[in-house]
Amino acid sequence: MNLTPCNGPFSRRSFLQMGALGVGGLGLSDVMRARAAAGQVTAAPDTSVIFIWLAGGPSHLETYDMKPDAPEEYRGQFSPISTNVPGMDVCELLPLHAKCADKYTLIRSICHTFNDHGGGSKRVMTGRIPATPTETVNDAPSVTSIVAKMREKIEIGLPNCIAGADGGRDRVDTYAMGSAYLGPKYVPFIFGGDPSSAKFEVKNLSINAEVAERLDDRMQLLQGFDRLRRDVDSNKVFSSMDSFNQQAISLMTSPKAREAFDLSREPQALRDRYGKHAWGQRALLARRLVEAGCSFVTMVFENPNINGCFYNWDTHAVNHDHFKDAVKRSPVYDQAVTALIEDLHERSLTKKVLLVVTGEFGRSPRISKSSDGPKGMRYGREHWPQAMSVLVCGGGMRHGQVVGATNDKGEHPVDRPLTPNDLWATVYRHLGINQHDAILDYTGRPQHILPFGEPIRELL
Repeated sequence: MNLTPCNGPFSRRSFLQMGALGVGGLGLSDVMRARAAAGQVTAAPDTSVIFIWLAGGPSHLETYDMKPDAPEEYRGQFSPISTNVPGMDVCELLPLHAKCADKYTLIRSICHTFNDHGGGSKRVMTGRIPATPTETVNDAPSVTSIVAKMREKIEIGLPNCIAGADGGRDRVDTYAMGSAYLGPKYVPFIFGGDPSSAKFEVKNLSINAEVAERLDDRMQLLQGFDRLRRDVDSNKVFSSMDSFNQQAISLMTSPKAREAFDLSREPQALRDRYGKHAWGQRALLARRLVEAGCSFVTMVFENPNINGCFYNWDTHAVNHDHFKDAVKRSPVYDQAVTALIEDLHERSLTKKVLLVVTGEFGRSPRISKSSDGPKGMRYGREHWPQAMSVLVCGGGMRHGQVVGATNDKGEHPVDRPLTPNDLWATVYRHLGINQHDAILDYTGRPQHILPFGEPIRELL
């Protein structure tokens, strides 16, 4: 079988180039500048979302929807194990999931039709049918941008929408998180890097007293010029920039901002429980940020940084051996996700916080093969949007259940077929956002926040 290598959302070459160039997405200062003209009030949101993005597309058949009775060319190399919920099983590589299954719900019947990483990411991230089936530049705003728009008047001393990813991957367009016609003021604040590293820091939040003093001096100078310009500023642009400068400096010197990102404030035992790796510490940081009042926190679980692992979940046979990758990747994932689930429960945050874990699609039920030269054959699974599994927890919703089912080979839903829009309708309901409200597109035409979809009734 001749298969073309899949480079994932970006080629490895592009991945390295981005890291070398160090050209990030909108930083905190850019976001604050773009938001400067918006009026804000002091209030804390009472609901929030943690969104774990599994870039590349995880296999439902090696995680949450195993098919042990399927033919050999479908079922894979692993077996299901029972969980603490009767009748509910998960892959044997997820033993920690099995111990706390009563604390989350699995949705096994979400599907769509976009087979490319770009189209799949846009389809899932926006809740809309993308204009093109490839690339990750949105023609409609991502859900996180819509949340930023609908909650723009909430002032918490931190950006309302924050995302974390690997260094060099921290751009709005890498994972289709762009704001499209809503404009740059509504993109999330994205930071890159490994929070488990001793050298980890968030740009624009690290500032010492000497720098703060110099910034204060500069502010005084700028204010002198701006007083002159405000008299002729009929569009209030310069006065908005005054506000921006004050907000940006306030945020950089804000104890609340620094404290929210300071993982050293967590007990060492808890940090160990999450895992001293990028995924575990991102999950812990997500919990800290929603506790601080953030509305929507996205954390990307892409590269586990383990020898023998592919850089994301896109394990075609031509890229990497899917099953060897799963053996190494799964324990890191198992630890990070279940620690977050249990932590949310233990802190009584499951009414306030809704956790969603998903990628852009599932993997093909039929196993593919590719020669690995003298090493023999590699085995993998291809892109498969026709079936995918999603984990949800919290949001005041029901736990310990499975919603929907796929056929005996895991190819497509046979019970409760759902789309990404039904998932987002559930999320918007949790956040108190009316999905039928309208926002204006590039032409000034009103567009529904979500064009279709209904909250998943089994969760409510």
